[in-house]
Amino acid sequence: MLSRKIVTGEREMIAQIYLKRGCLVPMHSHESEQMTYILQGALKFLIAGEEITVREGELLHIPSWMEHQAEALEDTFELDVFSPIRNDWLDHTDDYFHR
Repeated sequence: MLSRKIVTGEREMIAQIYLKRGCLVPMHSHESEQMTYILQGALKFLIAGEEITVREGELLHIPSWMEHQAEALEDTFELDVFSPIRNDWLDHTDDYFHR
């Protein structure tokens, strides 16, 4: 329900992510600041108890260590930018997908 392609630099990374409608990214947090830009579709985020819907052409900033989850309201294609890089994605220890 989710696929991603990742490119990393020394201190930042960008991920091209596709989420099928209904895909849920469970509540989690990380050291990295996150910028999410929706290319197509829509995601509903839950951040600090607030629901935020981000649609095509919109950008969302998530500060470091801020707990958040996301649900694809429709098939969604997005770009996520992280700084510093998400080592848990590179070494496949992002276990919040498997809880």
